[in-house]
Amino acid sequence: MTPDRGAAARPRRQPGEPPADDRRVAYFTMEAALDDELPTFSGGLGVLAGDFLRAGADLGLPLLAVTLCYRGGYFRQQLDSDGGQAEAPVHWEPEALLEPLDVQVSVEIAGRAVEIAAWRYVVEGVGGQNVPVYLLDTALSGNDEAARSITARLYGGDERYRLEQEAVLGIGGVELLTALGHHGVERFHMNEGHSSLLTLRLLERSLEGGREPAELIEDVRRRCVFTTHTPVPAGHDRFSTDLVAEVLGEHRTKLLDRIGQLSAGQLNMTELGMGLSGYVNAVSLRHAEVTRAMFPGVEVRSVTNGVHPATWCAPSTARVLDEHVPGWRGDSAMLHYATAIPLETLRSAHDEAKAALVDLVRHRCGRSLAPEALTIGIARRATPYKQTSLIFTDLDRLRRLSTDIGPLQIVCSGKAHPRDEAGKGLIMSIVEASHRLAGSVEVVFLEDYDLELGRILCAGTDVWLNTPQKPHEASGTSGMKAALNGVPSLSTLDGWWLEGWIEGVTGWAIGGLVEGDDAAALYEKLETVVTPLYYERPDEWVTVMRHAIALNGSFFNTQRMAAEYAVQAYGLPGASWRPAQA
Repeated sequence: MTPDRGAAARPRRQPGEPPADDRRVAYFTMEAALDDELPTFSGGLGVLAGDFLRAGADLGLPLLAVTLCYRGGYFRQQLDSDGGQAEAPVHWEPEALLEPLDVQVSVEIAGRAVEIAAWRYVVEGVGGQNVPVYLLDTALSGNDEAARSITARLYGGDERYRLEQEAVLGIGGVELLTALGHHGVERFHMNEGHSSLLTLRLLERSLEGGREPAELIEDVRRRCVFTTHTPVPAGHDRFSTDLVAEVLGEHRTKLLDRIGQLSAGQLNMTELGMGLSGYVNAVSLRHAEVTRAMFPGVEVRSVTNGVHPATWCAPSTARVLDEHVPGWRGDSAMLHYATAIPLETLRSAHDEAKAALVDLVRHRCGRSLAPEALTIGIARRATPYKQTSLIFTDLDRLRRLSTDIGPLQIVCSGKAHPRDEAGKGLIMSIVEASHRLAGSVEVVFLEDYDLELGRILCAGTDVWLNTPQKPHEASGTSGMKAALNGVPSLSTLDGWWLEGWIEGVTGWAIGGLVEGDDAAALYEKLETVVTPLYYERPDEWVTVMRHAIALNGSFFNTQRMAAEYAVQAYGLPGASWRPAQA
């Protein structure tokens, strides 16, 4: 528990940081992967947020971010010999990694005042520009025990706990920015519906002038941007009207009702964020189509996700790019010139990244991978619609493939949400398959998937496998990280892969656009195309690797993504931001 930090004093600025009013865009996100040492994220949503902020710093966007400071993190994953998942809290000290700010705000939650303090983390760009990130913290001595725990765990607790967290993020975040002197914010960008209550607070402030809510909605909409990341209905937070009244109070509940945001006895946070935003986007072209069908009448645009190249390139890949594609760190579009990299140079870089994976597997679980064997990577959140165990549908067929065409080994990782029993069952089924395949196909499941492990897996495997049920993949970014390292994707046609897929050039598709037998299509592609190419035509394989960097890496990156938001969503003139020179 941290002590109260006073109220009124201005926080210290980092060297080179512009005055508070120069930050014109505030990015609100429930989670953000800022650093390996900060357990403030659970998976793809947070990793995307962290990459976006790094790109924003690279481009010099007048951007700041708001998230929560989770003292218990998400969880550490521990697996038993059968693959049974157990969860343990993360132990870390914000005081050792973050800058405390001398500011405190108060928000009424569940009928009492909850005090909120903040920490600051500064994301540095490649050219020295930066993005400040404010992490909200309720673990203060002036709060009761329940209030102190609101920011304790990411995605922990029940619906009441989640709504209280979202009140701290959305309402408390707006209050914090005012207390810090960020009066120049023109756009509030909500990364998913978790922060949608910020729209309610903006509306409340406008009502202080005496006008009616309906007259002010357009004023709020002009200031707000909303990004949705999931086509799965369960991924959109909904809270009963009774719970909303209990947590937010009668006054705010009545205001939500007056603006038409309480329907069928519940508050839908995605509908709230969309309804009070002038710019709404999905995260791939296909996802935009699905989202329009889910929310008829909403104008949904598309900004396809990306990843931050300098973060996800392995050391060996980065060295090769520094030599052959100078300037790629400051301008990711330069990766298009990766076609100039000699095949043998790229092969050697990948061999080094693969050796790092072999060493990691040996160190973590005492298993020996063969450096020359075709190695498939699978690392996604363990939940049924991602079908991470699809390749293990027919074990005999895998054995024949490994015997008849060439050795095959598979490296897997990924966490299941603590309450997702089906997801936990997926992990157990993969571990069971690894036991049954012993001696013919080496299968390793690495526990506790994190940023470091993700970097090594995406660079050190030979092909990246992604098999979500169509159309449940909003975008997906793990395959983009692999592509940056010359690792092609083998994926069902959904999410970003519909845009990045050029058959036999950047990777391979599993099946077609309509539903079919994905397992049969996967085995067919492995047996007739992927494995023979790897073993029989190695130069052609490395040519595919090179195209993965040049065609996919040069486009599916967060610098391109951030620039699209700057122009389309934020309306920022070019003079207010610029690509870094490095």
